[in-house]
Amino acid sequence: MKVMRTCFDSMSVIEEMVKEGNPNSVTDAGVGALCARSAIIGAYLNVKVNGSGLKDQEYMEKTLKEADALVKSAEKKESEILAIVNSKIS
Repeated sequence: MKVMRTCFDSMSVIEEMVKEGNPNSVTDAGVGALCARSAIIGAYLNVKVNGSGLKDQEYMEKTLKEADALVKSAEKKESEILAIVNSKIS
């Protein structure tokens, strides 16, 4: 979960890089968004597999709910960032 949260937080920095950073690096920042989303999904898979053996089902349900929300939010943020990247390179 920590990896998921950290990677999601990095997307705010990436978004600012796309908006305000060096125009010649805008596509690099876009790739950063792709990587952050991929890392979130990879960490999500780890949360699911590692949590499957936990006995505390209530904790696991709460954790999976947060993880699911982070994946959805990351996918949305990635799409928003890529839209900005594409508007700058078009």
